[in-house]
Amino acid sequence: MAKGQKSKKKLIIFGSLAVLLVVIIGLVIAQGGKEEIIPVQMSKAEKRTITKTVTATGKIQSEFKVVINPEVTGEVVDLPVKDGDSVRQGQVLVKIKADIYLSQKQRAEAALESAKATLAMRDAELNKVTLDYNRIKELHTKKLASDSELEAAKNVYLQAKAGYDAANANVMQNIAAVREANEQLMKTTIISPLSGTVTQLNIEKGERVLGSGFSQGTNIMTVSDLSNMEAIVEVDENDIVYISKGDTARIKVDAYGDKVFRGIVTEIGNSAIQTGMGTQEQVVNFEVRVKLIDLDKNLRPGMSCNASIEVETVENVISIPIQSVTAREDMPAEQPQGETPVVNGNGKKNDKKIQEIVFSVEGGKAKIIKVETGISDDNYIEIKSGLSEGTEIVSGSYKAISRELKEGSLVKVESNGGGGAPAGQK
Repeated sequence: MAKGQKSKKKLIIFGSLAVLLVVIIGLVIAQGGKEEIIPVQMSKAEKRTITKTVTATGKIQSEFKVVINPEVTGEVVDLPVKDGDSVRQGQVLVKIKADIYLSQKQRAEAALESAKATLAMRDAELNKVTLDYNRIKELHTKKLASDSELEAAKNVYLQAKAGYDAANANVMQNIAAVREANEQLMKTTIISPLSGTVTQLNIEKGERVLGSGFSQGTNIMTVSDLSNMEAIVEVDENDIVYISKGDTARIKVDAYGDKVFRGIVTEIGNSAIQTGMGTQEQVVNFEVRVKLIDLDKNLRPGMSCNASIEVETVENVISIPIQSVTAREDMPAEQPQGETPVVNGNGKKNDKKIQEIVFSVEGGKAKIIKVETGISDDNYIEIKSGLSEGTEIVSGSYKAISRELKEGSLVKVESNGGGGAPAGQK
């Protein structure tokens, strides 16, 4: 009796365990077969005006500036300006000690006077010899002077003429030396070549500066015209092809916060500016100059800035939020998805075309729509084909559009303010 009861109890326990195992397996299978529902947000395709921009960073500089370098060497004996002073064209900026250059001028003038005196002597001698030579020629014509006398008179004349020519050349040489000495003396006083502001001063009174005769010379100061300012920015090589002279630009200077200065592209560099050559960090940029239309008296050369250059504008075109567009690989028609890729004769896989797509929602499921896009701004992108005005497309979340959604995915439409991630949020 006891053995029967024990067998019956074991049977009940094992039976219960078997039923529980079957229930668990059923729940796992049911749960595994249940497709995930992806929350999305929607937007409508609308007509807008879109402006494509190219961004770049750089510095504010004065459009016209002059770096002052002395042409003579010496001690600075007068420095009547300081950093930040306004100067006018022709105003004295620096005076260099002129003693040695004054001495050179006086020595050159004395040499010139000596050369002139020598020239006067040679001129008198030539006049006398010329008269003698002409008289001998006349006598020789009348058979009153021999050939040897005529030849001797001619030689004396030619020697006197050569001496006069040499003396005259010496005078011309000394005149040039006096002119050069005067110019060197004048260069000891440096005047401003333009009206502007001293934006950089690198010396003090009493310092010795080097002239630029055989080297670059000492950088004394920089005079800038602050009434004409420009932004000099570096544009990536991939964007430079879009920029043209006359394009409108909007400049933000770091020191001015969100204030925007308007500008016009005036110059596009032809020479590349390369950094990190031969490394993975190699960058190729091109210099672009943007003349500022809006000015502020407190703008200073060297301030950091960001430029947004408007390179193309299209009006009244169908557009959607830029995050709505994603790219997927197109599978070849003869190669169903999941099969082994077709290999060409060279042993290489056939290239798959990258197709731009957006997602719409029909019957609670995602549907792929192929589109052709145009230019874009920071928020919207132009749709050239594939969508009509008013079509609702998925605009969020970024994760759903870029990775999760596919043709036929179950979706749940949520508002931008609902529990789902807002459009564009990663």
